[in-house]
Amino acid sequence: MRKPEKKDWIKLSVALALYFIFLIWVKSWLGLLAVPFIVDNYITKFIPWGWWKKSENAMLRQVMSWVDAIVFALVAVYFVNLYFFQNYVIPSSSLEKSLLVGDYLFVSKMSYGPRKPQTPLSMPLTQHTMPVTGSKSYLDCIQWPYERVAGLGEIELNDIVVFNYPAGDTVVSNPQYIDYYAECYMIGESRYPNRPVMDSLSPERRRAVYDLYYAAGKEYIEKHPQEFGEIMWRPVDRRENYVKRCVGMPGDMFQIKDKQIYLNGVAQPQPQNVQFNYWVKFKKPMPEHLRRELGISYEDLGRRYNDGTTLLPLTPDSYEKLKKYTELAEFIEPFDNNMTQSIYPLNGYTGWTADNYGPVWIPKKGESIELTLDNLPVYERPIAVYEGNKLEVKDGKIFINGEESNSYTFGMDYYWMMGDNRHNSADSRYWGFVPEDHIVGKPLFVWLSLDKDRGWFDGKIRWNRLFRCVDSYK
Repeated sequence: MRKPEKKDWIKLSVALALYFIFLIWVKSWLGLLAVPFIVDNYITKFIPWGWWKKSENAMLRQVMSWVDAIVFALVAVYFVNLYFFQNYVIPSSSLEKSLLVGDYLFVSKMSYGPRKPQTPLSMPLTQHTMPVTGSKSYLDCIQWPYERVAGLGEIELNDIVVFNYPAGDTVVSNPQYIDYYAECYMIGESRYPNRPVMDSLSPERRRAVYDLYYAAGKEYIEKHPQEFGEIMWRPVDRRENYVKRCVGMPGDMFQIKDKQIYLNGVAQPQPQNVQFNYWVKFKKPMPEHLRRELGISYEDLGRRYNDGTTLLPLTPDSYEKLKKYTELAEFIEPFDNNMTQSIYPLNGYTGWTADNYGPVWIPKKGESIELTLDNLPVYERPIAVYEGNKLEVKDGKIFINGEESNSYTFGMDYYWMMGDNRHNSADSRYWGFVPEDHIVGKPLFVWLSLDKDRGWFDGKIRWNRLFRCVDSYK
């Protein structure tokens, strides 16, 4: 065995110092089991880590050098993505015009503190599905409890946040973007033509009706795998990544009145680039230069109805500019979303809409709420699904873990997330609260931005957005 040199001891000291700092940060003393292997790599050399380097077979040396590099890269990427940062691309228009479709974000996990791995057996650089085979990219046989490492700060009001989609615990494989729970209620309700008027029913009777709808829809999906595919469960950290703006903090009383957000009774300033839909009737096609100036996509212009109107999302600035083109638009009228379908809670009748929602109290860790059959649908999912309690209603009484309960104390903080493109965003108004264990990280800046409506030699790269801080999009 070769006698260790001074430089070997120096390398070992540096490696161990960095490793111990990491272990202290993540508070994972199980990692001490790796210390003997680190010492062996630099000093004792009992394990022939580089055995292939001494082989006389040139092909073996070449192949193993690639294997060695790939394994090292995968391990490095795994830890970097897990504890420090990851890339995220904006797939939908829910945050426009603050963040655009095609923006590539540098997401810091250090900002709010990275989560320790909950599903440790997973393929790096994949969220839940292998890119070629379409199979699961993780094994859920090992699940570790939620723990978060100390970060550089906490979520603040109006932060743009990346998080795991809360209602993504159950999905169908065909197609995966369908909201499974909303689909169950929608299908179930459609199978009962003589539907009762909900506001004429008692809370207990309403619950029974919604349970009936859900059961019928669930049964239909299960019996039609050729249409919906396989029904799958996903762990928290393997659920789809979403990005929205935090518009409500733990402990806040949240409400929307006539499209205006109120927290604890106080009207909140709208984001600079907030968008709402407008009914627009064009006299002629919109000129290309104006489309680009207003930041309107071809997808937006494609929402044209039989009466000749187009439902167009516009910022306040775009609305004022378009109004001046009287030769282009016959009229521009605000769109009011008065639909009560698919509004959270899906299993409770509230009469709320996307434009007039609440009031609803956002749960805060350590604080309690009085439970009634009226407000139970709002808090049922946090109590039963996110915090793992058994919740039942028997003879008009609420039971949690077998005991009759009139109140509940929450074990986690929750947040209310919404997109800036208010009429085109699937957000908390449709699937509810975001638990703290679903928080992934904070986008710091846009490192690349590609316009899907332009060619490579026609301004596809949005140069003015590159390396712009996400915090600037307030």
